Order: sequence, then structure tokens, then C-alpha cells
Amino acid sequence: MSTSNYSQNTSAAADLIASHGNSWNAISPEYVARMKAQNRFRTGLDIARYTARIMRKDMQRYDADSSQYTQSLGCWHGFIGQQKMISVKKHFGTTDGRYLYLSGWMVAALRSEFGPLPDQSMHEKTSVPALIEELYTFLRQADARELGGLFRELDDAREAGNSVKEQDIKNKVDNFKTHVVPIIADIDAGFGNAEATYLLAKKMIEAGACCIQIENQVSDEKQCGHQDGKVTVPHEDFLAKIQAVRYAFLELGVDDGVIVARTDSLGAGLTKQIAVTNEPGDLGDQYNSYLDVEEVAPEDLGNGDVVINRGGKLLRPKRLPSNLFQFRSGTGEDRCVLDCIASLQNGADLLWIETEKPHIGQIGGMVKRIREQIPNAKLVYNNSPSFNWTLNFRQQVFDTWSEEGRDVSGYDRNELMSADYDDSELSAAADEKIRTFQADAARDAGIFHHLITLPTYHTAALSTDDLAKEYFGDNGMLGYVAGVQRREIRQGIACVKHQNMSGSDIGDDHKEYFSGEAALKASGKANTMNQF
Repeated sequence: MSTSNYSQNTSAAADLIASHGNSWNAISPEYVARMKAQNRFRTGLDIARYTARIMRKDMQRYDADSSQYTQSLGCWHGFIGQQKMISVKKHFGTTDGRYLYLSGWMVAALRSEFGPLPDQSMHEKTSVPALIEELYTFLRQADARELGGLFRELDDAREAGNSVKEQDIKNKVDNFKTHVVPIIADIDAGFGNAEATYLLAKKMIEAGACCIQIENQVSDEKQCGHQDGKVTVPHEDFLAKIQAVRYAFLELGVDDGVIVARTDSLGAGLTKQIAVTNEPGDLGDQYNSYLDVEEVAPEDLGNGDVVINRGGKLLRPKRLPSNLFQFRSGTGEDRCVLDCIASLQNGADLLWIETEKPHIGQIGGMVKRIREQIPNAKLVYNNSPSFNWTLNFRQQVFDTWSEEGRDVSGYDRNELMSADYDDSELSAAADEKIRTFQADAARDAGIFHHLITLPTYHTAALSTDDLAKEYFGDNGMLGYVAGVQRREIRQGIACVKHQNMSGSDIGDDHKEYFSGEAALKASGKANTMNQF
């Protein structure tokens, strides 16, 4: 799986070519070494095994030092994921600690043949592994493109007789940092029963997924985690799906595969089933203990009533016209803690607690309770665009200042989103809390991985709105040139040379490998990309 030493690979290719006599004389050993370096990952399973090891090492590093948390951004197209990693390498020199997130919400909204859909698992399940494969195709192409540039520099240095630069470039090739990173992939609630979950998980892993996130909602009633009407399943159902995913990893030889168990119990007040219980205090009994019930006598029972026998008492759960059962109000956090402990004790590696607001105290309180039983419990957390971050943190600062006795008479808590407060001391304090939220939550709330589920959905809409306003308005072509192309040039965005980004230069290299001087290449003097 390593790119190995460039010179060693070249020598190995030369020996192989020589072993075939004169018939392979036209094959260049160095070109073989280059093509191998540009195709380091042969299959999705190669990628899954490689990236799983990365995640495991990152988890261990976080356990030793909570400042070493990891991050990712959600994406819905291979090009978007590719550009994120190219930007990360450009600005930080390495992709260490930076992943990609595959959002089921964005797959539903942007990848379904039915058109835009809500996050309710109505889209084609095959679109999920297809997107994983697409993302890694683009990330591998980013590797090939960057290495191709280094190989051209190597040829130029060799032609100029600059042996020092030639060796420097060889060192860069030998120490090349790949764009291929872990993807945390959303399998929703498994798209069916445990067998369906297993089959889909296999496809996702074969496409390259080293980490699968699964939630404890009812598969055919699945809702977005930030919408109402969520329905959870008893633990035995959810744990069966966790085991199904683990079997899929092990069957395919991805022994380090990572499972993220997500609980939606904080905002889910309904269940479709009463859990099976065999003795007081078992997991099923604990699940049922949160049901909204009333004690009844046998003569109180009506036609079709369902009752639970608990300690000799007959309890009738509240059943809605939808045939769903209701949990008692205020039990969400307790149910989340139980969900998390049960998941970690039964094969999950990481937790995801879907919350209604970004509040470190709330998250940290639950994590503290979980860690009383499982000390190294850690979370993946959704820094969701569904939260109004500005309003939430301004309200948090307002409340903190009020408790401290500070004068907040100049602020109206109900109007804190107003632009009138944008330059205020309170706004500055809130923005600082937003800036440090991820580091603070990693330290105080056990969050190993911070992600934003839908960032490119929103950035695409925002940038398109800016361009449309300028281009179709009075600025015309200047709207594009000043707002897009000139900024690309000034910021060193590789995509300004879009022919190169699409693989044109890689194709030219191959033409030269295959045809030598007879190659008809696209990158000659007439190529307008030379203007950049």
C-alpha cells in the first residue's frame, strides 16, 4: 500500500521488463513506477483498510490528549470532497486529522433519481456506496494530478542537469501525502432489517468506507435528526444492526472498521414497539421503564388494550392513533445515556448524540454519566447548520451574564439575532465561544470528531446567489471575473486551470508514455490554460 521508494520501484520495473526480453523494450521502467505511484490504492477495500488504521490511530491520540480532535465537512459530490482535501493540503501541508463526511441528508436532497427528497430514507440505498466510490475516485485523481506535476518538474530538472533539484523532487515523491482520507458514511437507520443493513454496509465498505454511522430510529419511519416525529427502536433491534455492520467489516477483512452509534432519543418521544424483557432490570425492561404509562385494574381494560406487568402492577402504555407508544416527557437525556452505554458495550466504537442545540454543558453532562461506566467513551458531533449558531450563543452569553449579575439591560433577549447587535460586546463574546466551541467541546464534552453535515449545500447556494446577482445584473461578465476568476487567481485556487484539474495533463503524460514523439497532446502553446 506504500508508494515505496521511487528509485526502487523504477529498478524493480526495469528487472521485470528485462525478464521479458526484447518484446518489452518499448516500456519505460520509470513510467511504470510513475503510474504505480499515481495508482497507490487498487480497490475500495485497500482504501477502507488504510483509512481505518488512520481513524484508530487518531482515536488513540485523542484518548491521550483531548486537544487532538478531528474534523470533517459533509459533501455530496466527488469534486467537492476532492477540492476540500486539495485546499486542506494547500493551507496546512497535510490532511492529518481531517476527514470527509457523507451525509444521508445531502444524498436524499441532491443525489436521488426521484429529485430532491427530505431526509427520510426514501432515496435509493445504492446511491450511498456510489457516492463513496465517487469521492474516492476524485481523491485518487487528486493524487495522480499532484504527482504528475512533480514528475514533470523532475523531467525539467533532469533536462537542466540540476541533480540537487532532481533528488529533492524524488524525496517529495517518496514522502507524498495522499488526499485519501477517512470518510464517515451515513447509513441512516440501515434501510431495512438487520440483513438489509449488512448487505448495504458491505457495499459501502467495498466502495472504501472505513467508518459507518447508524442511528436508532425505525427504518421506515426515519426522520432527519433535527425534525419532529422521530421514532426509536428497542435496543435489541438496534444492536442487531450494529452487529450486522461489524460482521460486514470482518467478512471483508477490514478488521479495524469503525462503527458510530447514533442516538436520536433526545428529540424522539415515540417508539413503535414495546421491548421484549425477560427479567426486571434487563435492557428491555429499562427501555420500557421510560414509557408513559398509567396503572390499571383488569376491569379497566378496554378492547385491544396493551398492558405491561411490572412488579405485579398492570401498566397501560399510552398508545397514539398512529399505533405508536409515547415516552414520558423529560426522559430524553436518560434514554440517550442508556442508548450510548448499551451501544458501546455491544460493538460500537464511537457515539453520536443528536442534540437540539450546541451546548457544551448539556453534551458534557451526558458524556460524564456515560464515562462512569465506559471511561474512554467519545463522540462524533454534528455541528449542524440546522442550529442558529448566532442566536444560540448570544442567548447563552446573555444568560451567563445575567446569572453573573452583569448589566444586560441594553439587550433584548428575544431580539438577539438582530443585526443591531452585530458589533456589540455580547456579540463579540458569543462569536468567541463559537470560534472555540470545537476545542472546548473536545476537552469538556468528550467530542473526538467534529463535523458539519451540510456545509457545501449552503455554500453552493450562497455563492450561486452572489454570482447570479452580479452576472445577470449591471456588472455582467465583470460579475464573474471579479467575483470568481480573479479571486481564484489571487488565492491560488487550482481549479482556475480547470483543464488540468479535469485530468488533461495526466492524459497527455499517458499519450507520451504510449506513443512517444507521435503523441498528440492538448497542453501545447495554443492551450488557453497557459494564460494562467
